[in-house]
Amino acid sequence: MTEPSLSTPIRTRLEAAQAASREIARLTGRQRADALESVAQALEENVDAILAANAKDREAGEQNGLSGGLIDRLALTEERISSLAASVRHIAALTDPLGQVIRGSTLENGVKIEQVRVPFGVVGVIYEARPNVTVDIAALALRSGNAVALRGGSAALHSNEELISILRRALERAGVTADAIQAVDDFGRDGAAELMKARGLVDVLIPRGSAALIDRVVSESTVPVIETGAGIVHIYIDSSADAETAVEIIDNAKTQRPSVCNAVETVLVHRDVSPNLVSKIVERLLGHGVDVRADEKIRDFATGASPAAPDEWATEHLELRLGMRVVDSLEEAIEHIRQFSTKHTDAIVTNDMRNAERFLTDVDSAVVMVNASTRFTDGGVFGFGAEVGISTQKLHARGPMGLSELTSSKWVVRGDGQVRA
Repeated sequence: MTEPSLSTPIRTRLEAAQAASREIARLTGRQRADALESVAQALEENVDAILAANAKDREAGEQNGLSGGLIDRLALTEERISSLAASVRHIAALTDPLGQVIRGSTLENGVKIEQVRVPFGVVGVIYEARPNVTVDIAALALRSGNAVALRGGSAALHSNEELISILRRALERAGVTADAIQAVDDFGRDGAAELMKARGLVDVLIPRGSAALIDRVVSESTVPVIETGAGIVHIYIDSSADAETAVEIIDNAKTQRPSVCNAVETVLVHRDVSPNLVSKIVERLLGHGVDVRADEKIRDFATGASPAAPDEWATEHLELRLGMRVVDSLEEAIEHIRQFSTKHTDAIVTNDMRNAERFLTDVDSAVVMVNASTRFTDGGVFGFGAEVGISTQKLHARGPMGLSELTSSKWVVRGDGQVRA
């Protein structure tokens, strides 16, 4: 393989990460778990320093005109830092994925064959304005025996710098090489560009952020990419839907945390849904400050909704804004989702189980739901402790990515002298 053309400082860091990845892979599961306990303790011991660094980023973000959604993603609070420490401990307590036998057999001649989980090596991650991701990814990577190379973006520069310093010191305190966590933020955009060219030093690259960021990484990277996706998330209200269930699910899916990728962006309503239910949905959303953009049929039933923009159905808002339109049938709802969905999460609210099963079968998204808020699409909620991202592709991983999704496999063959005839 041709050596990637990288600047000396970045090559030095990535080579150190490669060496560290081999050391991390040799640790026992207990040693990696103990290292994560050291990380959790360090987060709790350094709350004030983290908050001070984050305040600088939030102030700069407001001055630079970052949207409310991005400011919310950027923000760290005492509660969020405590939740991060708890997630790290959850990850430490999970079953060690390394060495797990995926499948195996014994040939007639006695040769034993097993497919076992092994680390990727160095996991590169490019992300934006999400300092919590720094901790989540580092913890998941270390637990699964990987090193990481991180590019967290200029918006979270001070937060990430402080967090990475804390994480590296925590590893050293646990007797683990700090080189397992590397960052290239100090190189600016060049750091991201070089990560994308570092084939042979970075084993897999995961972009997490805007559609523009993901598209750039997918199109320009020579490193294998696991594609996470933007979340143009849909909820379809079937004609048989329970009114109270529909109102509560849509309200939660939009307003519980509108700045994240599993928040609903479009609500599709069957034409036979009662005007009273449509009015209740819109009224609840408006009461929580949501800018409801709707087609003419919705606006006939609900005062306060504004006309939908021409690009309404193709936009991930990541804020208190929602598109609503009427569809004539389940088939039309599925076709709308097929046209506009980013294949992240889509849901149906219904009491007709035939329609539910049809929706689950025909909607080709990473996560499909019946009678549940789309906010449940989350690695922490799924029991992974945290997530690297939500993969919207079909190769290797799909949906929330936890420990097993950060492993590959190799075949281990054991014999006692057999030869092939």
